[in-house]
Amino acid sequence: MAWTNSQRSVIASGLAAVALGAGIAVPAQAFAADTGQQQRVVELVNEQRANAGCGPVTADQRLAEAATGHSSDMATRGYFSHTTPEGVTFDQRIKKAGHPSPGAENIAQGQRSAEQVMDAWMKSDGHKRNILNCSLKSIGVGIDDGGSTWTQDFGY
Repeated sequence: MAWTNSQRSVIASGLAAVALGAGIAVPAQAFAADTGQQQRVVELVNEQRANAGCGPVTADQRLAEAATGHSSDMATRGYFSHTTPEGVTFDQRIKKAGHPSPGAENIAQGQRSAEQVMDAWMKSDGHKRNILNCSLKSIGVGIDDGGSTWTQDFGY
């Protein structure tokens, strides 16, 4: 059977997400996320941080891999939680992706753009607190292939 590029992308993303959700490191090229939307979230986070007097966070590929894997895993397996069904937590996923200092995680579902998801996060006290935590220094943003399950992973 001949697979289309779209089908290959969905399969690779799903397999990568299950592997990462189970705590297995997966190379970045396994993910097919919308990097434009990911970058836009980072920009919006840094705008909010600047308005609050915090320094910017820098994008970190390891955090982006952990975040993308978690978003894909949640979408593929139909759950919505900071902890996988197997009990893997955000800090374990971040460390497994190679980042030594996990800080925080925000998740969201249903939003279709960076602006929508940031608006939702900024209206939530806990999510807003993570975004405006001046101690956090790095960020990775993940979106599932369907574009509606989001994860922000932060590091110190």
